[in-house]
Amino acid sequence: MINALRGMKDTLSPHSEIYQHIIETCTRIAQNYGFSFIETPILEETALFKRSVGESSDIVGKEMYQFIDKGENDVCLRPEGTAGVVRAFIQQKFDKAGGNRRFFYHGPMFRYERPQKGRLRQFHQFGVESFGESDVREDATIILMLRAIFDALGIGYSLEINSLGCPACMPQYRTTLVKFLETREGLCEDCERRKLTNPIRVLDCKNEHCKTLLADAPLIVDHLCTSCKEDFATLKEILDQFSVPYTVNPKLVRGLDYYSKTAFEFVSNEIGAQSAIAGGGRYDRLVEFLDGKPTPGIGFAMGIERLMDLVKMPEIGREGYYIGALCDEALDVVFDLVDRKRQLAKVLTDYDAKSLKNHLKNADKNNVKFCVCVGEDELSNQTVWVKDLETKEEKIINIAHF
Repeated sequence: MINALRGMKDTLSPHSEIYQHIIETCTRIAQNYGFSFIETPILEETALFKRSVGESSDIVGKEMYQFIDKGENDVCLRPEGTAGVVRAFIQQKFDKAGGNRRFFYHGPMFRYERPQKGRLRQFHQFGVESFGESDVREDATIILMLRAIFDALGIGYSLEINSLGCPACMPQYRTTLVKFLETREGLCEDCERRKLTNPIRVLDCKNEHCKTLLADAPLIVDHLCTSCKEDFATLKEILDQFSVPYTVNPKLVRGLDYYSKTAFEFVSNEIGAQSAIAGGGRYDRLVEFLDGKPTPGIGFAMGIERLMDLVKMPEIGREGYYIGALCDEALDVVFDLVDRKRQLAKVLTDYDAKSLKNHLKNADKNNVKFCVCVGEDELSNQTVWVKDLETKEEKIINIAHF
């Protein structure tokens, strides 16, 4: 027997209903905020992620599904969504057109990492990307959108924020941090590598020994330039104004190399250890890194599988019809009724003639509101028998009026 690959799962009912509910809720709220849907290819040039995500990241260094295709192209399955959206933004020349563009996306991503609860090798993300707006109020708007999504899904959360600085203040901080790291012996292999490529990522290390060694590391929030300080202060003021509780986490750096200025994570205590359920931030230089005209940008992404165990699903009432035949002679009439009624509502049926008891059992099992049956008497009188499974009311209706 051939099974699904390790870390890749089928999504079936009732989980598929939860998945759809999350996507529909996120889509509705993103559209309310002025974002439009974008679909990008699952397969992209590997160079796109090496240049955007960064070769120092674990994603590029360890986790990509990368191969040479039949045309000798170095390609990979997308490990995240932002880079593809930025590539499309540049390819469509939106960077040269100016103005603001706001997109949302959802779909599968791929990372070759150790599968665990809420973390798969093929996983699904919902994300948004906003281009052309440098005002920190856009940062606040993105966070408020995420709050609206989690509130609508009934998911509890806490918010952590940080500022990663900009080209004016990051270089000096980087120098200060590297000098500090040179005084620390015993860092893990990943930290030693990051120390040379992207030292700020060292602050994100999950190794307990490294956390101890880095407890008194210099922090970027203490080295921000005036502009970054003002923006970060404004962001906190807006969150206070809208009653969004938050914690400043000065070691929050996010896992991708392209972030600058605002970085944030929504975390949950409801999935074991405290885990991020959504995160994002500003990436004002990413468009330029990918050969586009310098354009500010900010976005977020959330892993759908991580949310599925947390969602409070709305109570689903009975809906639709079950239409069945009580005798073989009624099968053609039932088939015609089913086709006509499906133009207006959800309709289930059975292709075999059954007893009324069996049809009622099937209707109840499928949570429909109305059970409709046609037998010999109904054929003679050109009627249908209808039972409302909520109110238990039964009635006979002329077939022409059904």
